[in-house]
Amino acid sequence: MDILNILWDQGPLTVRQVHDEVEKTKPSRYTSTLKIMQILMEKSLLERDTVDGAHVYRPRIQREHAQRDMAEHLMNRAFGGSVYQLVVGALSVKRTSDEELNELSKLIQQQRKGKKK
Repeated sequence: MDILNILWDQGPLTVRQVHDEVEKTKPSRYTSTLKIMQILMEKSLLERDTVDGAHVYRPRIQREHAQRDMAEHLMNRAFGGSVYQLVVGALSVKRTSDEELNELSKLIQQQRKGKKK
């Protein structure tokens, strides 16, 4: 996720550029960054172009799509498929701003309206 977040935030980068960003927050080896990026390519999460002789990588999926997939995976694996348990778990971790709570209320209302149709 660190690599994908870097690419979502900064746009297309080389392995060296991604590695330099990763190292700002945690120690890492260049070969480890390269290997992870190769795995992400194999999983079709990254794509690579050649620009001025350098391989430049960018995500093949949008951040929101990846987050939804991860939330669904986590909900199914850790919370037995329960949206309620996932949300309760998330809300119990840290204080939620009033703005976020208002947005959640709107989403709940949208879900209710959608289920009545």
